[in-house]
Parts: sequence; C-alpha cells; structure tokens
Amino acid sequence: MEKKILIIDDDIDINNVLEKVLIQAGYSVFHAYSGTEALLFLQNNKPDLILLDLMLPGLTGEEILPQILDIPVIVMSAKVDVKDKVALLLSGAVDYITKPFDIDELLARIVVQLRKTEKIITPEKLVYDDILLNITTHGVCVCEQEVKLTKTEFAILKLLMENPTQIITKTILLDRISEDTPDCMESSLRVHISNLRKKLREVSGKDYIEAVWGIGFKMAE
Repeated sequence: MEKKILIIDDDIDINNVLEKVLIQAGYSVFHAYSGTEALLFLQNNKPDLILLDLMLPGLTGEEILPQILDIPVIVMSAKVDVKDKVALLLSGAVDYITKPFDIDELLARIVVQLRKTEKIITPEKLVYDDILLNITTHGVCVCEQEVKLTKTEFAILKLLMENPTQIITKTILLDRISEDTPDCMESSLRVHISNLRKKLREVSGKDYIEAVWGIGFKMAE
C-alpha cells in the first residue's frame, strides 16, 4: 500500500517539485497551503508522514505542530538557529531539514521515519510516574493501588499518557476520545477531568494532570 504524505507549505513551486519527486518515489501526495487548511484535512485524514513548513499564512507551523498527534512530522524551514531546531523537536517534530535542501537527503529522511513507524508496536501498558495503565484490561494503578475509572476518564488518561509531553487541546481531546465515549461533550469535559485528577490524587497526593489555561491539558511535569 502506498504511503501517504501531506505537504503543508504555501509555496506552490515547492509543492509541485516535491509532489513530482514523491510520486516518482511511490508515495501518495496531499497538499495544504495554510495551517488552518492542514488542521481541517487532518480532522478526516491520517497521512503516514507530514512535511511541514513554518512560515504559513494564518496559523504558523509552530502553532499547529503540537496539535499533530501520532504522525511523524519533518519540519522544512530556512531557520538555522539551533534553539529553533531544539524547540521544534521538543514540540513533536521527528526531524528538521533546512531550506534549501537536497531532494535525495529529504527522501532518505522520509524513508528513515516511515521505517521507524512500521517498527512501532502498540504497547499493552503505559507508564507515567507512579501511574500504570493497561490498555488491554482497561486497568489503572497508582502506586500499585488499583484506581476505578469511568470509561470516559480512562479514555482521557490514555490519550494524555500516550502524548505525555504535548498539550492536548480540548477540541482534539474530544475528537480523539469520541469513538470510546460519544457522550462526552465540551460542557462535561472539565468535570470528567476534575474527577479523574481527584481519583489519581487521592492515592498518591500528586496532581498528574495540569490544565494549560485557554488551550487544553497535559501530563504534569
């Protein structure tokens, strides 16, 4: 099956060149010319890899990067400062290539990242600090003590633990857990998270989930 690659770049010439090269290499290619268009595309599609430019109209690459989950992102940018690269890698990018770049080098980096995703096996258990979450049995333990969670609370905790360093926006959180908990609405989300935090805190005294004001939630550092 052809691997699908989404190019997020407002430069039409770069899009055309990359599309031609990637199709020749055996990939299916999709385009988004702004950050907003990219997020709309990702609501209903999941490419195997994303090539992301930073200088986009509307939402920038830096702004949409934390909202891209479970898809490897290679950043393409003219920024060469090491601090910029480090910040982007910490925000969720798997690789960074500086413009102008060599096409063969880009293709090699794409192959490497797609090879990595093929090797990833969904873990049976997730661990974060004192929390152990069993995906198969839906069991959760804190400090080796079982904690009873509702279906919605489990789905929220699982998503946050799968992406422990990223801020998960309320919109993405609701969208990603909707298959497991279609009854969870934005109006009740805060209540579910409050109850979840309380149950986890009662065992260890720690607060494992933090609210990022105006944005969403993440695992506490």
